[in-house]
Amino acid sequence: MNTLSSLLEHPSRRQFILQGLAATGAALVGGPAVAAPSATASQPVSESLVTTLYGTLDEAQRKALCFDFDHALRSKVDNNWHITPKPIRDVLNKDQQAMVREIFDKLHSDEYKAKVWEQFDQDNKGDGGFGSASIALFGEPGKGKFEFVLTGRHCTRRCDGNSLAGTAFGGPIFYGHAAKGFNEKPDHPGNVYWYQAKRANEVFAALDGKQREMALRPEGRGEAGNATVKLTGRKTGIEGIPMTELSSDQKDLVRKVLADLLLPFRKEDATEALGYIEKAGFDHLHMAFYKNQDVGNDGVWDVWQLEGPSMIWYFRGDPHVHCWAHIKDGVA
Repeated sequence: MNTLSSLLEHPSRRQFILQGLAATGAALVGGPAVAAPSATASQPVSESLVTTLYGTLDEAQRKALCFDFDHALRSKVDNNWHITPKPIRDVLNKDQQAMVREIFDKLHSDEYKAKVWEQFDQDNKGDGGFGSASIALFGEPGKGKFEFVLTGRHCTRRCDGNSLAGTAFGGPIFYGHAAKGFNEKPDHPGNVYWYQAKRANEVFAALDGKQREMALRPEGRGEAGNATVKLTGRKTGIEGIPMTELSSDQKDLVRKVLADLLLPFRKEDATEALGYIEKAGFDHLHMAFYKNQDVGNDGVWDVWQLEGPSMIWYFRGDPHVHCWAHIKDGVA
């Protein structure tokens, strides 16, 4: 298994994502739009396991964990929460818990999943580890639209077999890490997601004085569950510098940021997310950095975001890392 350092030293997956982004952009300019994978295609491992898990649930378990597909709880996201009151260790048997673990595992890339587990195990250790996570299932897997949601500290993940057309990751997601305590040091030692901020700061370093004035704002958005990632559909009036103000080389750096944001996730989700971003218009993206939330006042911006008409990726590294993401194929 690659370590984080070796992953970044030998970025084969990042290159794959960048090639996919370039191909998607070319298709959108010179050919038909790239569609999400067909719902009739063979399902990825996680979705197949959700169907298997659902089939093993008894009546009491279904009462505790299962909801109608249109239930309002399905779309909720937050930084530290439980989607159902009881953790999986109190609801599921050991075999079922092992299936949930495998579902979560397969939502992530082979190159990065060890780091994802490092974060989850560390952040949820005080609550009893993976067994402290909670899950919910919406709809009926294997017979129609469905979605599986797993939550815990610094974690909201989903899989839906493309039941939600035009929605990356099955809806808004959250990931984060408090590696060495609640208040991390300026260089965030041991934080498995800090590499994303380091990449973003390379973009800021490449900006000239006028561009930096456009990109640098006072404070980032507040964190309030779903309101944190509410999509506006706006192409203008967004905080930060628009991509139209960047040179081609600077845009390439932003594309590398997008690729690095997607490194932890499975190929299907990364490809779908990039397709929607490109379809909405890369040049409509804005990138902002927040000067009043600089941990250690070292000029390395701990809080930043990418936002467009139908996407938000908000990275808040003060006092530790919180990341909120929501990407759609247009905004209803």
